Amino acid sequence: MKSLRELPGRSARPLQKMIKMNIYITDGTENGFYSAAFFACTDKHCIITSSSNWQIPLGANIVCDAPDESHAERVRKKLCEYDRAALRDISLLLRRGSDTREMTALEYLRLIVKTRGPVRDMLAQPAVLEATAEIKKVTLEAHRFTGFLRFMEGESGVFYAPFSPDNDILELIVPHFIRRLKTQPFVIHDTSRKTAALWNTRECLYTSTDEKVNICLSEYEQTFQNLWKEYYRSVNIQQRPHEKQMKGYMPVRYWKYMPEKHGSA
Repeated sequence: MKSLRELPGRSARPLQKMIKMNIYITDGTENGFYSAAFFACTDKHCIITSSSNWQIPLGANIVCDAPDESHAERVRKKLCEYDRAALRDISLLLRRGSDTREMTALEYLRLIVKTRGPVRDMLAQPAVLEATAEIKKVTLEAHRFTGFLRFMEGESGVFYAPFSPDNDILELIVPHFIRRLKTQPFVIHDTSRKTAALWNTRECLYTSTDEKVNICLSEYEQTFQNLWKEYYRSVNIQQRPHEKQMKGYMPVRYWKYMPEKHGSA
């Protein structure tokens, strides 16, 4: 997003008069975004954000916008009139681990309202191009973690899987593991956002939790991890390091919770 100082054809003195804008601070939820969008959609030079990293322009008007269900519902209803599938698009955009996610979603929403119909195929539009790229980053990471997530068996028999994704994808991957582990209780823990999904074989609960969780591994799990580390060492040739190839197959950010990359048997 360009700052006002980057706008073409403006002198420095008028810019100082234009610099005052509304900054809508949300709580990071979808309801919070839609509540702010109720006003921001027609507020041309505003910013919506839930991030604390924005550099606030001098003289800006800070609006701490609390979620308002009636305002949020009115925006959703209008959006559905033009493109019902856009609700999912915006939901995915708001899961992006980026400080500009709300602004990306707002520009996409504005274009839909202006066009009065679906815009996802209008790739010549910067707002659509950016939204498409951001959505792909979210869905691709969710797809990868359905294969990369590592579960550990606790003493109680509950499986535990910590991970720290770039995006808020916990709710996107849980249905996959419920289908795969339908009769197995498990906990999937997003340590970055301090949230967790708890599946008890009947229902799934989402809760806030601490970044670090102490789990006592079962005897079977300890044995299995030691065997896996031993296998990993036995197939690895120390005289022929292949770190670059390993990083190509499996990016480093996925190594954090892999037992073969930490500790020893």
